[in-house]
Amino acid sequence: MTYIADNIDVAVIGGGHAGCEAALATARMGLKTVLFAISLDSIAMMPCNPSIGGTSKGHLVREIDALGGEMGKNIDKTFIQSRMLNTGKGPAVHSLRAQADKRRYSQEMKKTLETTENLSIKQMEIVKIHVDENKKVKAVETANGAIYNCKAAIIATGTYLRARCFIGDVVEYTGPNGLKPANKLTDSLKELGIKMLRFKTGTPSRVDKRSIDFSKLEEQPGDEKIVPFSFENDSKSIYREQISCWLTYTNDKTHKIIKDNLHRSPLYGGKIEGIGPRYCPSIEDKVVRFEDKERHQVFLEPEGENTMEMYVQGMSSSLPEDVQISMLRTLPGFEKCEVMRTGYAIEYDCIDSTQLRHTLEFKEIDGLFSAGQFNGSSGYEEAAAQGIVAGINAGLKILNKDPMIIDRSEGYIGVLIDDLVTKGTNEPYRMMTSRAEYRLLLRQDNADIRLTQKGYEVGLISKERYEKFLEKKRLIEEEIERMKKTIVGVKPNVQEFLKANNSTPLRSGISLLELIKRPELDYYKIREIDPNPRDLPDAVKEQVNIQIKYDGYIKRQMQQVEQFKKLERKLLKEDIDYLSIKGLRIEAAQKLNKIKPRSIGQASRISGVSPADISVLLVYLEQLNRKKELDY
Repeated sequence: MTYIADNIDVAVIGGGHAGCEAALATARMGLKTVLFAISLDSIAMMPCNPSIGGTSKGHLVREIDALGGEMGKNIDKTFIQSRMLNTGKGPAVHSLRAQADKRRYSQEMKKTLETTENLSIKQMEIVKIHVDENKKVKAVETANGAIYNCKAAIIATGTYLRARCFIGDVVEYTGPNGLKPANKLTDSLKELGIKMLRFKTGTPSRVDKRSIDFSKLEEQPGDEKIVPFSFENDSKSIYREQISCWLTYTNDKTHKIIKDNLHRSPLYGGKIEGIGPRYCPSIEDKVVRFEDKERHQVFLEPEGENTMEMYVQGMSSSLPEDVQISMLRTLPGFEKCEVMRTGYAIEYDCIDSTQLRHTLEFKEIDGLFSAGQFNGSSGYEEAAAQGIVAGINAGLKILNKDPMIIDRSEGYIGVLIDDLVTKGTNEPYRMMTSRAEYRLLLRQDNADIRLTQKGYEVGLISKERYEKFLEKKRLIEEEIERMKKTIVGVKPNVQEFLKANNSTPLRSGISLLELIKRPELDYYKIREIDPNPRDLPDAVKEQVNIQIKYDGYIKRQMQQVEQFKKLERKLLKEDIDYLSIKGLRIEAAQKLNKIKPRSIGQASRISGVSPADISVLLVYLEQLNRKKELDY
């Protein structure tokens, strides 16, 4: 028996990282929002690695923060170790990563949800999406028969849909961490005509800290200077004592145990239907695929300040429990390790993401949005990034405003979403710096400069924060201009400074800006000879240094972006029947009809659409435009 429980604006289905960002976005936009979770104890849960950020993922977190999201603020409150990765390379690939106290991370996010105006959270399983005769979302239904009438719904079910966990021969119909799965919603989605896929991911064992001999492991301390994820924080405000992580390696004994027991792996025994992530393989997969490698890195990471559980990064496995224990005990320092939680593989239902628009709304169902692992991606950060975009666009749709689309030249979020909706994915999609064509422009340090304006326009960035952002931009521009105008001559102190830094001495006056461009010098060093150095915030100094040093590369990439934008501005209507366009190959027309690209630029990125097909489309558009002119 069903009953009407409430009339709301937005229903968010799932309380993971995607659901949290989506619900906070719509609620902060003034819309009555309810977030439904299988368990309120699973809000923002970290069932796998207890960390936020990392290579390319740190970029996503900074972009979420620039838009007005919560992930960066939440990890700044709850981290136990912080490190900047790839500092030996250029700033385009610098990535912040923080180890989280996973329980506190979840608790803090839950508290934020509970104290946000216009937002309610409910422990309920959603089993059905109701649509009207026009395929427009009108309600969601819980397992208990409660109907919540809504104007939009956002699906962010993570790995819960028809979830199965595997440990060797043991198969349990359960969600992550032993939580209840969501078994009924898939049927409702199929009834709506949504194409479903089956993916798989996994997690390693957790071991008891007291059973590890740390004298045999290499210590991995955090950075002395802590860099915050949120642009609203600074190093001093979030400073705390950090907890070390540790490094060890697999060896011949480890690999032998794995190879001898491959026949007991559900991955190799054919029990798992789902497709796993190529870029985050299980240890048995690594040993098989990289047989020439003598050892693999294994990081031991604390799960929090008030627990003995430690996460064994690099040892994800679905081998039987006895095999997992045996292989772990071959690692240096793990000889007497005790396993507190056994590693497992989990498979789950997700969608073919090419059914979505760039707004993350389903093309065929009005008002139905989706985000996170349900869209075929992997990772907390990828999920949260999609969550905030889905939330913003659901809100804008209800408010009758234009959608917010971040393109590939504006952010890693744009790359992530464009890849999913244009190319789709046949495995859990992971963000990587190599996927971003314009990564020199899309650095984590300038995410606020790129995206704060958008966050302010949709109402997620406060006026106070926006004014501080404008002040930061002004200071950067003024300081770069000052560097350009400040000339230093051939004075003894200048020549001595250059000599000390192995830099060519001067024959005539030169601007500080030109000196900064020298490979051996930078903005911080030249302050020694700056006649009037200014006391500026660290974030301003960083931007001044990067923008000056990489000026030539940045300008070149901006020219590439302008070419990209030209094709993005050539818009295509959704109702075009590409099979009717003469000159298009059948394969290309079929792919174009499936994806329904919004622009020539997007069409050019569809697999199976050739440059010759794009030429045909350009001619077609030109003919359409001429016809319009004649009609006028």
